[in-house]
Amino acid sequence: MSTTPEAAGRDAGAAGALMGSCPLPRSNYKEIVLAHGSGGKLSQRLMQEVVLPKFRNELLEPLHDGALFSVGDARLAFSTDSYVVSPIFFPGGDIGKLAIHGTVNDLSMCGAKPLHLSVGFILEEGLAMDDFRRIVASMREAADEAGVTLVTGDTKVVDRGKADKIFINTSGIGAVARGVNIDPRRARPGDKILLSGAIATHGIAIMSVREGLEFETEIASDTAPLNGLVQAMLATGRDIHVLRDPTRGGVTSALGEITQAAGTGMILEEARIPIDEAVKGACEILGLDPLYVANEGKLLAIVPAEAADAVLATMRAHPLGREAALIGEVTADHPGFVLMKTRVGGTRVVDMLSGEQLPRIC
Repeated sequence: MSTTPEAAGRDAGAAGALMGSCPLPRSNYKEIVLAHGSGGKLSQRLMQEVVLPKFRNELLEPLHDGALFSVGDARLAFSTDSYVVSPIFFPGGDIGKLAIHGTVNDLSMCGAKPLHLSVGFILEEGLAMDDFRRIVASMREAADEAGVTLVTGDTKVVDRGKADKIFINTSGIGAVARGVNIDPRRARPGDKILLSGAIATHGIAIMSVREGLEFETEIASDTAPLNGLVQAMLATGRDIHVLRDPTRGGVTSALGEITQAAGTGMILEEARIPIDEAVKGACEILGLDPLYVANEGKLLAIVPAEAADAVLATMRAHPLGREAALIGEVTADHPGFVLMKTRVGGTRVVDMLSGEQLPRIC
């Protein structure tokens, strides 16, 4: 499911996959804090304590990136996401492009072919009309690139000072082909973990603008529609067990959610995880762990060992998967935990994000 507590958006719902098998201790927070929107542990608690008890049902129960259901003979996926990114324009994209890509990608992580989207704009009085036109034009370009149609929407305006320029919600519906079964609970010991490319680029692109950092080469967001890559992977005919886009909370939070949903463990190899040198350097300057930094154009795939080579080759043949790598495997050991073999030969636990590294990142 796609439900960010921060603004009803992305990954906390998927993070809620923990709820069925590994309840978290009740928190004592009296107010919402930024970390409730991190996609990590506090996001899970927010879902577990407030939302899920009121709405639990058979479609919600899997807590996927979208709900999967049938209408007649058609299998459909439905997803929703909200965007509150600050700043609204950043290297490589803007809030409008992000809003289209995000819902397209959530549907794709369900194995669906995205078809139609809705949009809801919450505009703050005083937003420059030229900025709004620029965002809408960017959304149109992103929709055309992804091959989806925006078919309905809504606009609200709030008083000056009651929002932050613009918030956007997008919802979408997609078609799931017969035989496709993508589910975080399907991860099995022996499965291989594939990553489509270098991590942490989007989060660092946002942070560099906020902090006024300049690098020898510009770090631009990796936001992109992943539906073409996913459809190419599915076209191999291999049984892909799990797909996940590691947005807020990063790679390790996404994998942590899957381990707990499936009741398995995972082991990663640090040396195999691709990261751009400029991004790596920026993370060191900012004191950030790239494994927890948001991505907006990357995906994780968990596939049976015998399918890994074929799926990886297909990913590398696609423009959005040229740097794809096999970064680890699912294990029967240490269920619910992700471990990593470090570059120096040790092993450490990579836990889910506990606080909030980068607020307002999507």
